[in-house]
Amino acid sequence: MKHSSHAAVISRLKRAEGHLRSVIAMMEAERPCLDVAQQLHAVEKAISGAKRTFIQDHIDHCLREDSPVGDTHSTIHELKTLAKYL
Repeated sequence: MKHSSHAAVISRLKRAEGHLRSVIAMMEAERPCLDVAQQLHAVEKAISGAKRTFIQDHIDHCLREDSPVGDTHSTIHELKTLAKYL
């Protein structure tokens, strides 16, 4: 199911992809370790932000609005499973 935040998540992932390509190029060019570490941090932050946005969107739209009435056990189980990815 596609939600309004998916475009933002895709944008963050593309940003991470660009940063990751930069890291690879920097390592191949034997750039200073500090520069590589900075780019690796940027990759990590972009992916972390995408994951957070995606999971929050799922909770807001799928677990609240689409959850069948009376299916609390299933919703709680899914929340517990999602918590492993936070």
